[in-house]
Amino acid sequence: MKVDVKRIAIVMMAVFFLAGCASTPQQRRDKSLARAKQLLQNKDYKRALLEFKNALKAMPNDAETYYQLGMGYLELRDGNMAYAAFMKAVALNPKHVGARLKIAQLLSTQTDPEALKQAERRLNELIQGGTPTTEMLNSLAFTELKLGKSQDAATLLEQALAQAPQEVSSAVMLAQTKVATGDSQGAETVLRKLCADSPKSAEARRYLAELYLAQNKRPEAEKTLQEALSLDAQNGFALLDLARLQDAEGRKQEAEQSFKRLSSIDGYRSSHAIYLFDTGRGAEAIREFEHLAKDNPDDRQMRTNLVIAYRKTNRGADAEKVLENALKKNSKDADARLQRAEVEIEKTEYSQAQLDLNQVLKLRPAAPEVHYVIAKLNLLQGRPLTYRQELASALNLNHDLLQVRVELANSYLGAKQYQAALDLLDDAPTYQRATVPSIVERNWALWGLNEMTQMRKGIDQGLAAAKTPDLLIQDGLWKARNGDMAGARTSLEQALNLDPTDIRALDAIRRTYVAQKNPALAVQKVKEYAAAHPKSAEVQDFLGMMLLSAGDKTQARAAFEASKAASPGGVSEDLRLVQMDVAQGKVDDAEKRLQGILAQDGANRQAQLWLGNLEEMKGQHDLALSNFQRVAANEPNNAQAQNNVAYLLIDKQPEEALKYAQKAVALVPDRPAYCDTLGWVLYQKGLYSVAIPYLERAASDKADPVWTYHLAMAYAKSGDQVRSRRALDAALKLNPNLPEAKTAQGLLRTN
Repeated sequence: MKVDVKRIAIVMMAVFFLAGCASTPQQRRDKSLARAKQLLQNKDYKRALLEFKNALKAMPNDAETYYQLGMGYLELRDGNMAYAAFMKAVALNPKHVGARLKIAQLLSTQTDPEALKQAERRLNELIQGGTPTTEMLNSLAFTELKLGKSQDAATLLEQALAQAPQEVSSAVMLAQTKVATGDSQGAETVLRKLCADSPKSAEARRYLAELYLAQNKRPEAEKTLQEALSLDAQNGFALLDLARLQDAEGRKQEAEQSFKRLSSIDGYRSSHAIYLFDTGRGAEAIREFEHLAKDNPDDRQMRTNLVIAYRKTNRGADAEKVLENALKKNSKDADARLQRAEVEIEKTEYSQAQLDLNQVLKLRPAAPEVHYVIAKLNLLQGRPLTYRQELASALNLNHDLLQVRVELANSYLGAKQYQAALDLLDDAPTYQRATVPSIVERNWALWGLNEMTQMRKGIDQGLAAAKTPDLLIQDGLWKARNGDMAGARTSLEQALNLDPTDIRALDAIRRTYVAQKNPALAVQKVKEYAAAHPKSAEVQDFLGMMLLSAGDKTQARAAFEASKAASPGGVSEDLRLVQMDVAQGKVDDAEKRLQGILAQDGANRQAQLWLGNLEEMKGQHDLALSNFQRVAANEPNNAQAQNNVAYLLIDKQPEEALKYAQKAVALVPDRPAYCDTLGWVLYQKGLYSVAIPYLERAASDKADPVWTYHLAMAYAKSGDQVRSRRALDAALKLNPNLPEAKTAQGLLRTN
């Protein structure tokens, strides 16, 4: 038998080849996981997820694969999907420590007390079930802090540091905990020990330096930052802190050199250009921004910086050109579209801005910055409730956004929702509660709730960190409420020394004299202060308003003229003078002034509205209607414009009038004038029973007898003679000489 050696060789090669291709599920899983991790590092998230799915196809019941999938979702910042993957891993392997820890950590990021308690329970189980790691102890400490258990958190962090003295995160969290409880010295001790235990750690020294900066210990901070940079010359955080410190001390040349060094580090390339811009060297800054954007065409942050610089230097057209070019290249460029929406908001093109924001929201539904811009748009459109809802959405997406938290708290305060503001601020991460902006807003919430003891603690805590106008004003108000007028004035004067234009402090000083039954001295003190600050538009305006409320129109006008002289381009000063013109019967002067404002700024809706009011006073109804309609079209939530259009359309177009009147009442349901307009429109349409509730609401306010006459007529038309007579008698007592009096009397006789 002849042996076919060639055939045997081919067969053997095929056997070996097949053997090499064959692999176990474990091997296929491992390869897919390895590829997925590499793709995550390269930020190729879509392909990474596909590899995770391939790994699951190989081993569909493998807990480790689900754990790695969860870690992938964390890289994608998708907490919900990560949580689901970790839960699946634990369901498959209840002893999977990594997945259990991640579940607890995700729960600890929530604000819901029940979620936090569950995180606490899970972490305690992990710690008690074996040797606790530093990460477990830190996670539990973080959770305890959110639950308000500062002492328990401190104990855990001390245990973590005893276990790992060089653990920076444990030491920093412990220091922050001590600062939050007023133990700044204890915080310094913790961080100094960390530096001693970590002689080669630049980060340890940076955190200590930042504590010194917060305590205004600049020499110690600078020395420590220099030590950090000697250990790591490329430590961007430390170099940035040093540059800012040098700038704050007026050492401009040193600061600029530090910012130049910083701009050579990845992640800080724009720092020198930003410094130039912030120090008033806009032209130089823009040239540098343009250079950076050109050299880094795929770096969106570089482009963003350039657009911001253009916008802040009134080069809006250049900013729009950059954004339009970006969107031509990629219509799904969410950053460019978001910035274009911001430009449109500045131009009051609210409808177009809303369209762009809707597109961005589809591209990035979980981006807090998108919800923040939407919030701003709603605020400008007069929707305070939606504004707060969008701020809350941004904060829910990123719990650490201090600026958003403070802004939302401030909005609550403006709406007198003091407890809501306090709860929001108390829910902040521990390190944020010790910041001056958070302390200030919390003190205002406590002031509104009349929690004076807690407020005193907050004021002292804030003043220990920094003497700001807000904190000094709070100190002055607190002392005034407690009868210490001299002490109050001392604090308030210190606030004015820091910011001479802070009218809140000036007004509070005025009120201390009024509280001591000396209003004349209050006026005199404000006059003296205004005389000492003749170039402050804010101070002159405050004096004018005070004099106007006191009935001194002549001196009030002089103060408003001084305010205008101090701010020649300011529209608000012209509007004040319009008020003075009207108050002094100079209607033609007021009209000319408003026309001048609109010649400079045709989109000034307040001037347009006021001009319409003057035209209506002069009997120029068509001109007035045209102005009111423009305002109503551009500001759909301007209730006054809606009402005024309705009033002027009652006789000509009752159906149109009804739409406007309904909108006005929907916007401001308790305004008597708006209720009367809507009621009168319904009356003219013969809907007497529907009109009566609105006219009753208006007539309950005795400011205008016409409203009561309208109600009397509606009662008469509906056949209710008793209530019609009663309303008519009430109206006649208020003013029997109005034309509506005869109309109502005649109607009552004929009905």
